[in-house]
Amino acid sequence: MKKILIVEDNEMNRDMLSRRLSRKGYEIDLAEDGEAGLAAMKNGNPDIVLMDMGLPIKDGWTATADAKANDQIKNIPIIALTAHALEADRERALAAGADDFDTKPVNLSGLLEKIEALLKS
Repeated sequence: MKKILIVEDNEMNRDMLSRRLSRKGYEIDLAEDGEAGLAAMKNGNPDIVLMDMGLPIKDGWTATADAKANDQIKNIPIIALTAHALEADRERALAAGADDFDTKPVNLSGLLEKIEALLKS
């Protein structure tokens, strides 16, 4: 079973995503801020990460850049999630090292396609 780490500070978003993805057969791990997300990436061995960009303590852009700079976890695919749908936000997330980008509210079928594509690569 593939493990998805959801790094999201909004409890309702965390709950909704985790329930919907676990129904699709994924094991779910959760973190509420960028620091906890990095620790979970190092200790939890996720197959992929869904990283909110607007996080407390360490934002998603910084946490993503830190993850990609760390040899231990740099190969874990990260999908950036944000309510900001501007092209500049997408470019900023990809420049930080995110492997893909999606907007909130999440379109589950589109997100699942991105997850599956990254897990196969």
